[in-house]
Amino acid sequence: MWSGQFEEEVTRLWLRWCDRDGQIILTGAERAEIERQGRETERQEKELERQRAERLTERLRQLGENPDEI
Repeated sequence: MWSGQFEEEVTRLWLRWCDRDGQIILTGAERAEIERQGRETERQEKELERQRAERLTERLRQLGENPDEI
């Protein structure tokens, strides 16, 4: 038994499927949300890397180096 919201905006007691180890099996909506969060984290990491590369490029230019020739 599990208490929470599932496909409704009502909190109640639900019967949930579990594996042999007692781990709750995710619903399709829960799995989709975890995947969405993973994509968002990946997007944020790529953005941070892009910003880091821009800062490094700018710093090299300040030092008189051409980043395209390194």
